Amino acid sequence: MTLQVAPLTPERWQDFVELFEQRGPRGGSRNSPAHGCWCMYWRDRSLVHGEPKKRAMAGLVRRRRETGLLAYRYGAAVGWVSIAPRHEYAALLASPQYRPRDEGGGRSAWAIVCFVVDRPHHGTGVREALLAAAVEHAFAQGAGSVEAYPHVSAPHDYMGGIALYRRAGFAEVRAANKRAIVRLER
Repeated sequence: MTLQVAPLTPERWQDFVELFEQRGPRGGSRNSPAHGCWCMYWRDRSLVHGEPKKRAMAGLVRRRRETGLLAYRYGAAVGWVSIAPRHEYAALLASPQYRPRDEGGGRSAWAIVCFVVDRPHHGTGVREALLAAAVEHAFAQGAGSVEAYPHVSAPHDYMGGIALYRRAGFAEVRAANKRAIVRLER
């Protein structure tokens, strides 16, 4: 099953909404925790979950800011990766655990903070494809490095598991509690 990966643009906004709002067999959100977060947690902690975060992300997309990439299978969005210049994630930069402690690319560093994969597509290579496309996209946009914050023991964590990044060539920069900070240099 071939995947296509493309940046989130205003023209693809409805695809993003459908991925995040799909209902599960019992009526709840199929792809939580994405449903209420809208990948705004690391961008703006002042926003309330739900509509305020959705509106904020829509505003970023309308202004064509870097927000992330969508994965498509048979024309439907089945996955998402939030990747942007690291300075776009204010909460990340303010975090005592994740903030940069070295140059690590400075303003040219990009960061991956979230994956969302539609439940029926778990385990089908969507995360791997999104990670590869995210790295390629960031470097094509001038990134000097790509950083991420995977969980060390939970491979299906929303930020990904460390093995995913190791397979993609990322090196561990430092430990961060249950997570590691990993980086891939250009």
